[in-house]
Amino acid sequence: MLLRKTALVVSVAVAALIASAGTATAAPAPAAPTAAAANPVIVVGGLSGVAVAYEPIAARLRADGYRAFIYQLPGLGFGDIPTSARAFATYVDQVRASTGASTVDVVAHSEGGLVSRYYLKRLGGTATVGRYVSLGTPQYGTYVANIVAFLGLGSCAGIVACQQMTIGSAFLADLNAGDDTPGAVRYTTIRTLQDELVRPTGNAVVNDGATNVLIQSYCPLRVVGHLGLVLDGTAYTIVRGALVDGPVRPNCLAL
Repeated sequence: MLLRKTALVVSVAVAALIASAGTATAAPAPAAPTAAAANPVIVVGGLSGVAVAYEPIAARLRADGYRAFIYQLPGLGFGDIPTSARAFATYVDQVRASTGASTVDVVAHSEGGLVSRYYLKRLGGTATVGRYVSLGTPQYGTYVANIVAFLGLGSCAGIVACQQMTIGSAFLADLNAGDDTPGAVRYTTIRTLQDELVRPTGNAVVNDGATNVLIQSYCPLRVVGHLGLVLDGTAYTIVRGALVDGPVRPNCLAL
């Protein structure tokens, strides 16, 4: 069910690129640091997200001077999220070693945001991550995962990660116990009202001091789907601002 819904959002993502933006005046984008000064940025994919799907946002980051890397979840994210997080920890160390950077920034889509948060909260990742930005991550679960069982397809059709992303799962209860935003990491979440896979969309936020951005609060006419969050120009301007600790000033006209 999740895979079918994922396929359906591709058309919405394309439409988001040409959607009419709100009436807000486009704000100048904050300047990115030079590649030598900026943290490397790891783009973390989501469930069933192949690496090539994240090349557009990685290309934007590289054009802005960042050293951008793409992390495809092991087994496309179908397996246990903590296991994926341990593999991600190894990848972070590899990026740090190859770049000489002491810390990295993370831009994570969908399930990738949970993998990254588990790394931060349970695996000591706060020592190696400066900024965490999530795009459409079901931080507190999604009814879409619960609906799979409701439709008689079993417990998420046997997909472990889907089971862990159901509202009320033991995994989420553990992840969300205590402080949502541990360490000195700067946390930003980005969500959209048209997200087909994270319902309710309010479950894509985290508490305890994070900057939680709803695109339509700034650009009410902007149409952005779940996959569109990694393709949409307005969403990218929010990511770009978060990576330089700037104010939330989305460019509603960005392509």
